[in-house]
Order: sequence, then structure tokens, then C-alpha cells
Amino acid sequence: MSGEDRFYNAKFYRELEQTRESASVILPIVISLLKPASLVDVGCGAGHWLAIASELGIGDILGIEGDWISGVKLAIPRENIVVHDLDTPLDLARRFDLALALEVAEHLPKSKAREFVQSLCRAADKVLFSAAIPGQGGRRHVNEQWPKYWADLFSEAGYRCHDVLRLQVWNDPRVLWYYAQNCLIFAREGTGSRVGPSAEPLALVHPAAWSAQIAQWNSPGKLLERLPKALFSRQKP
Repeated sequence: MSGEDRFYNAKFYRELEQTRESASVILPIVISLLKPASLVDVGCGAGHWLAIASELGIGDILGIEGDWISGVKLAIPRENIVVHDLDTPLDLARRFDLALALEVAEHLPKSKAREFVQSLCRAADKVLFSAAIPGQGGRRHVNEQWPKYWADLFSEAGYRCHDVLRLQVWNDPRVLWYYAQNCLIFAREGTGSRVGPSAEPLALVHPAAWSAQIAQWNSPGKLLERLPKALFSRQKP
């Protein structure tokens, strides 16, 4: 994910700004549960989640992003972002109280999934994680998976899934549907007592995502595609 990329243009970053309100709802819940004093956001984009974390009193923040953010208007000071190609292993030579990886993992090839999860586990004992489910769609999604896929990779590293956020924000109109649908907390075994019980995460589809898919299926173009081809072929006399 390094270098110039026509997919990550000004429109993309305007859309990223819409995540700020989601962060302002989700992060207070997470901070109340985990009490982190330091936070790293792996795949931080323009840094909106980190900006909210800073407003909530976390002074030790760091963002990790590809080199295509150069020249982009950031929500945090540029010195708080480290440029790194997420296709390669990440080792920060320190640990944070909390790592974020939000709607990032699906952009990496499947061959890099385990390595990416291991990088997050090296960064922190607790991880706020979300990734696109199959059929979710988006720019350059190459590895959309159900939550269990990621939970199994975290489990290999000794992390347990705590599915405690989705119920709290599921119907909150301030939270973008894909965060409400996908956000999970993973905690290293023995460190998640204040998070709540661990369990295998359910495969859920948010009503907003389903409604959008139905609207697409019922669009005039899609309806024509679904009509039998025989209706458009000439009948032989």
C-alpha cells in the first residue's frame, strides 16, 4: 500500500472525516473499559481516531500509515505519524496500552493476514479491531472475511475476542454502520478481565448494509441483468 494510489484521493479523505463522529462515540466506551494511557493506530489514515483519543486525554499517540499520506491534510501533528508499508511486518520496538486497526486488514492480501495480526499483537496487549465482511465492498478490498477468521488468527497469538462494543453502538446513528458491524476488542489472555467475557464473535450484517444491497439489487440496471436472456434474444420463425 505504498506509493501514489489513485484510489486514495481527496474524495477518499473527505469521506474519512466522517469517521470522526464514530470515533467520538466508540472511543469513550473503549477508554472507560481499558483505561489506556498510550495508543497506536495502525492504518490511521488522516488521524481522526487519534485526534479524538487526544481530546479524551490520551497524550501518548502514534499513527502508522503508508507514504501516500504525504501532502494530505492531517487531523494530528505530522510528527505523530510514522510512514510504513503495511504489506511488511511492523515492529515498533515498544508496546502501547491499546492498538487500533480499523477497516484496514481487508486491504492487505490474504497471504499477509497472519503477519498483520502478529504485528498488532507485538504493538499492544489489547486491540480494537474491525475489518470488512464478505460482500461489504469498498476501495481495494482484497481479503474480506467473517469475524471468526480474524478471531482465529488472534487466538493463535494468545488473544481472546471480547464482542462487547457492537451491541452498545449498533443502533447509534452517529456511528458509521461498518464500525457498528465490525468492531471487536481482542485482549491477550489474562489481560481482559475488565473487558468482559470472551466468546467467538457472531457473523453479523448491519441493517444499513443490507438495505443498501437490496437497493442495488433492485436498481433498474440490476433488474435487467437478472431477466432471462431469452427475453432479449430474437425468436426464430
